[in-house]
Amino acid sequence: QEQFVESGGGLVQAGGSLTLACAGSGSIFSRTVMAWYRVAPGKRRESVAVLTEGKMTDYLDSVKGRFTISQDTIKNTLYLQLSNLKPEDTAVYYCNQVPPRPDYWGQGTQVSVSS
Repeated sequence: QEQFVESGGGLVQAGGSLTLACAGSGSIFSRTVMAWYRVAPGKRRESVAVLTEGKMTDYLDSVKGRFTISQDTIKNTLYLQLSNLKPEDTAVYYCNQVPPRPDYWGQGTQVSVSS
């Protein structure tokens, strides 16, 4: 049973930066496609960044050039670096596989961006 633990969120002003972390167990990050997802108030969940086993990345158009997904397989941790944050980035951020496993969702980490 896997469950991810997200951390690193907070309240920042527009233009600020944060680094989110997602802790997992074993070697899951090196053997599956992983993604960061977010749920904004009143909106549906969306995938914002994807990292494949081959270290290929893909991003939601609205975050390209601002967010960077990476992993540390020794620490079993997935990261999301957020820069030049905008108020529309306000959401709860989660990590999970692609496609997401319902039983793997963690509690998420809240990112709030003030204008």
